[in-house]
Amino acid sequence: MKTYFLTFTLIAMGILAIGCVKETGSPFPRAKVDLKKLTPFGSASKTVPSNIPAPPAVDPQAPEQFQVRFRTTKGDFVAEINRQWSPRGADRFYNMVQVGYFQDTAIFRAVSNFMFQFGLHGNPAVNEDWAEARFQDDPPVGVSNLPGTLCFAKTGEPNSRSVQIFVNLGHNASLDGQGFTPFGKVVEGMDVVRKINTEYGENPAGEDVQGRLKREGNSFIKKRFPRADLIRSVELIGPNG
Repeated sequence: MKTYFLTFTLIAMGILAIGCVKETGSPFPRAKVDLKKLTPFGSASKTVPSNIPAPPAVDPQAPEQFQVRFRTTKGDFVAEINRQWSPRGADRFYNMVQVGYFQDTAIFRAVSNFMFQFGLHGNPAVNEDWAEARFQDDPPVGVSNLPGTLCFAKTGEPNSRSVQIFVNLGHNASLDGQGFTPFGKVVEGMDVVRKINTEYGENPAGEDVQGRLKREGNSFIKKRFPRADLIRSVELIGPNG
């Protein structure tokens, strides 16, 4: 299994990711998510069925601009997504929101003044479909990784984004030339963003946190990082808020 790393100017960091394919396609209706059928935090296993469909071969095209509300264990924040910044990134994120992908998604890596990262699902059955569903890179358009910007994580390989996302907590312009293209920014609730628990910091060297989260789901996070914060849900709130 590959481990996904990124080099930060001052610190060696492991911002991971993975993805799917293209950027256009016909829109599809929002999935009806039955919260009663979703996996409770800490109880996921490979035997738990999921109502989240597998990723499509081509992500449906997102609106040029739209807003979403993140509900977290620290409160809510709102992000505005701009497709002009990263068309394929915006399309993949829109797809994930539409199918109800984000449900008790663990923030498994959080480094003070740098970023926090999430996106691997709490149900291993979903990870089997999505975690390696890579999509193509987007060329940079001059948008920097400033505090509050959202970006898909990736490896050092081209076209390696998939489901893992990070929110910048610091001025991370050093990432701009490494293929990390922001697709949105926080427009409301930066105080909540700054409250996300960073006590666990960088994942310990030699510990396969990503691999175990993929295989074991939220049950691993609950045992290994019991006070880690969660993305409870991400909801579309309108094309322009």
